[in-house]
Amino acid sequence: MNFFLENWILFVLAATSGGLLLLPMLRGGGGNGSVGTAEAVRLINREKGVLIDVAEPDEYAAGHAGGARNIPLGQLEGHKSLPTNKTLPLLLMCPSGARAGRAAALLRKAGYDKAMAVAGGTAAWREATLPIEKGAAKGGDKAAEKVAERNADKGAGKGG
Repeated sequence: MNFFLENWILFVLAATSGGLLLLPMLRGGGGNGSVGTAEAVRLINREKGVLIDVAEPDEYAAGHAGGARNIPLGQLEGHKSLPTNKTLPLLLMCPSGARAGRAAALLRKAGYDKAMAVAGGTAAWREATLPIEKGAAKGGDKAAEKVAERNADKGAGKGG
C-alpha cells in the first residue's frame, strides 16, 4: 500500500496517458471519421461503396483513384451525382485527405451515415499501389465542366 501512496503521481500519469490514447477512438464514434485504403477497397467491393473525389476539376484531372466520381467540395451539397440510397458507404477523398474529412462531416449531417474520408487521400491510394487514372471527369460532370468553360470564355471576353 505504501508503494501506491508514494508513487501516486506515476499512476495518475499512466491513467492520463491511457485516456489520451483512447480519446481519438472515442471521439470518432466507432471509427466513422476515416478509413484506410484497404478498408476503403473492402467497402467498395463488398458493400457497394461509392468513391467520391472532392478535389477541384484540375486536381482530379491530374490524378485520381480509379472509378472515383468528381464532385468538388464546394458543389457537394445536393449534387445530382450523389447516390439516392443514403445507406451506401460513401468514401471521400482528395489529394491529401483534408477536404475529404470536411466533406464526410457535411454528408453525415445530410443523412449519409456511412460517409467517411479515405485517410491520406489520393497520396495514400497511390502509395498503396491502387489504380490511379488521369484525365477529366466523365459523364454527369461534363456539364459542370462546360459551364466552367463558358464562364471562363465570358470572363475573357469582358477583359478585351
